[in-house]
Amino acid sequence: MLSHLLFQLHDQISVLRVFSYVTFRTAVASVTAFALSMLLGPWMIRRLRDFHVGQIVRQDGPATHKAKGGTPTMGGLLILASVFIPTLLWADLTNPYIWIAVLATAGFGAVGFVDDYLKVARRSHHGLFARYKLIGQFAVAALVGISLIVLAKHQPPLYSTRLIFPFFKSWIPDLGWYYIPFAMVVLVFTSNAVNLTDGLDGLAISTFAVSAATYTALAYITGHAVFAGYLNLVHYPPTAELTVFSGTLVGASLGFLWWNCHPADVFMGDVGSLALGGALGTVAILIKQELLLPVVGGVFVLEALSVIIQVASFKLTGKRVFRMARCTITSSSPAGKSRKCSSVS
Repeated sequence: MLSHLLFQLHDQISVLRVFSYVTFRTAVASVTAFALSMLLGPWMIRRLRDFHVGQIVRQDGPATHKAKGGTPTMGGLLILASVFIPTLLWADLTNPYIWIAVLATAGFGAVGFVDDYLKVARRSHHGLFARYKLIGQFAVAALVGISLIVLAKHQPPLYSTRLIFPFFKSWIPDLGWYYIPFAMVVLVFTSNAVNLTDGLDGLAISTFAVSAATYTALAYITGHAVFAGYLNLVHYPPTAELTVFSGTLVGASLGFLWWNCHPADVFMGDVGSLALGGALGTVAILIKQELLLPVVGGVFVLEALSVIIQVASFKLTGKRVFRMARCTITSSSPAGKSRKCSSVS
């Protein structure tokens, strides 16, 4: 929006031509997102404390986590504001890819917001029932999948339902309408994988920043004819605009990391983790690099698989595969407290 207005003045002020370049707008959007996250952070944390929006810690978890109880949560609202505002300012709002990415992120964030709100209102770590959370996520993912089919049926086509397998140049199967359930699975899994990784100060947001930076580069390459041809990637010129959106994800993540690093002043909550996972999955699908997600987001995949294995093992055998550390304070002295840790299965 703002970039379009400034570019209109390029005849009078020639330097404003730079706003026609995706690289320049991506840089400006990233800096804007980082600045907003840093500037709005203290205000957001104060407001969350005023509304008593504190983290609820599970009683059966590690004792070291109980000290985090009461820390402001739902900091994902800060991330979303730092992503949406620069995107609306510096991206080309006539580009359908931008709106799909923004609305998908907002949709997953809305599901996470409801989950966080219920946790705070009930003063419990239980929010939405798992089935209702999944229903909400699959509904948002289905809308994304349908939007992609509409773009694929557009004349001329603005999207392809073919799968691009890395290192296999000739194997590009066309899923057609089956691309909708495929996109749904990718988006819901990615969203929940980021959510499950959000357990330690700075872990999810730092890992996400690296993944977002990778997809920022891939979005630019996909929209660049020369680079895409050289690397044998699918070339869709409109996807270049997603570089701006992905850049805001990186900037907002780095800004939020300042407030979320140990000891965390605020947690992102499900409103942040579900939204960020949805954003990453949406960008990956739009630029036809969805099959690279397990590599780019390897930490998220491992976290999700470990949870699946742990839960399945406990339900089937009553035993955990991975042990959980539990610490207790055994003595106290002027020199400090002594802590004894053991693993439980």
